[in-house]
Amino acid sequence: MNLPNTITDIDFNFPNQTNVYKGKVRQVYSINDDLLVMVASDRLSAFDVVMPRGIPYKGQILNQIATQMMQATEDLVPNWLLASPDPNVAIGYQCEPFKVEMVIRGYMSGHAAREYKAGRRVLCGVPMPDGMKENDKFPEPIITPATKAEMGDHDEDISREEIISRGIVSEHDYEILEKYTRDLYKRGSQLAKKRGLILVDTKYEFGKTKDGKIVLIDEIHTPDSSRYFYAEGYQERQDKNEPQKQLSKEFVRQWLISHDFQGLEGQTLPEMDDDYILSVSERYIELYEKITGKEFEKSDTSDIKNRIESNVQDWFEANFM
Repeated sequence: MNLPNTITDIDFNFPNQTNVYKGKVRQVYSINDDLLVMVASDRLSAFDVVMPRGIPYKGQILNQIATQMMQATEDLVPNWLLASPDPNVAIGYQCEPFKVEMVIRGYMSGHAAREYKAGRRVLCGVPMPDGMKENDKFPEPIITPATKAEMGDHDEDISREEIISRGIVSEHDYEILEKYTRDLYKRGSQLAKKRGLILVDTKYEFGKTKDGKIVLIDEIHTPDSSRYFYAEGYQERQDKNEPQKQLSKEFVRQWLISHDFQGLEGQTLPEMDDDYILSVSERYIELYEKITGKEFEKSDTSDIKNRIESNVQDWFEANFM
């Protein structure tokens, strides 16, 4: 089996580059301290651990979903995006990121469900009602922020009160982040409903431009940052205590859990063979098509690095030279 090429090592040196930030999945390059070039790799991260092998087309899928969702929400919340000159690349305004991720949950799933099963009824300072079962809908969506971890570290739950008291975000700015988060989740839920999906939970990241404006950055409503259920049969499955049919990265987490790995000390990362890598790629493609309603067009992967360099260079020459 010959798998398509992937891009996991994305060390570029673009013209007028002043800085680079390496995240778990993306690398962000500062240009002239004014613009950012964000390259979405094919790296796969779960439990805050980057898997050793890339997933074909994953970076393209994440970048193209995020780009389309930014455009579909820019009337609600300003964002950083200027252009996407390559399937794996977004270019936008430089921002100072807030050091928190704004996680919003409409349903008691994933991390919230694991905490609930452990007997906890408060998550990030937010109470969760008694008598719920996994994947039930919350009476109202809850915001459960997390600190933004450096590469190799784990994101950590944090409460609104702690964020403000520790000066991580000012109270004024945090109120804007909360409003934007609720507005985006509402729009995301409406978009998902049109596609026969439920937006279960998601996270948003924000930054501040040089003139002090708060904008949406990074990815939005992608399978890496969001969990989706199929709407059809949702209630029936709940009534029967059956697992929900979902589109998200959770299937990777569950596969890792079944192989005794949750990113904890002393655990060994299981090997992903070609068949499994291909199945993950196919799930990501399915998710792209289901979320966007568009057929996925596979990019040329024969020489991804040169393709990206050429497309980014062409964009800068067309717009700044």
